Amino acid sequence: MIKGISYWSMKDGLANTHPVDDALNETKKAGFDALELCIGPEGAVHVGLTEDECGAIRKQVDAAGVVVQTLASGMSWGFNPVSNDAAVREKAIELHEAALQRAAWLGCDAMLFVPGTVNSPISPDEHVRYDEAMERAKVAVGRLLKTAERVGVDLCVENVWNGFMYSPLEFKDFVDSFGHERLGVYFDCGNLMGYQQWPPHWIELLGERIKRVHVKGFKEAFGFEGTYAFCDLGAGDVPWKETAAALKAIGYDKTVIAEMMPWREDLLAVTSKAMNTIFG
Repeated sequence: MIKGISYWSMKDGLANTHPVDDALNETKKAGFDALELCIGPEGAVHVGLTEDECGAIRKQVDAAGVVVQTLASGMSWGFNPVSNDAAVREKAIELHEAALQRAAWLGCDAMLFVPGTVNSPISPDEHVRYDEAMERAKVAVGRLLKTAERVGVDLCVENVWNGFMYSPLEFKDFVDSFGHERLGVYFDCGNLMGYQQWPPHWIELLGERIKRVHVKGFKEAFGFEGTYAFCDLGAGDVPWKETAAALKAIGYDKTVIAEMMPWREDLLAVTSKAMNTIFG
């Protein structure tokens, strides 16, 4: 496995304004081998970059000696691919078609895609009927796969707090329904804990459909006044030993990207040390 960190874990990374060259340097300094770049409508890496501009970023990557194989998109939170508004759905697809092209120009092999929001604490005003969301997600993924195939980038659908596809069986069937080698799962073990799932079982059931992996910590205090929070790796409830063993059992050997937020001064150093303990 290749140990990496998300650009969103950098200072001002969530705003997409942290300079890429600084992010590359901080990645190496903290002991990571890989950096996951992130794309948005604007910012350091955005959907309007030209091929030459992407090539210039790739030269920075190569000069830094950092592995950059993946690109993450959070654009679905602002432009829901399963929105009740057809214009928003179309805009979401157009943005991600552009993102896939930039991923290819940046030399990335895979892109994270949130397939849509039914109901979520991240988008509290979004309420989409489940069956309609499923049909719309199939339309969006079907169209994006045409671009993914053309540019040679894997489209990786993430399990996330979107009120949608919270069962590994449903996720598995969704991916299999396309029968496309470019479609897979961007598996996030920390996200699963928020809806009472056991990450090793998901890994066993999804198997080779898992094309990329995110890690984060999660801690929950169950009760009538229960609380939950994402936390440092190793400090919460994720069964790291069993999760690492399950990934090894399916032969996963690609990037494992820590997606840790919000930024703080020691975040990268603490995360890097924890990943060494968890994954050896």
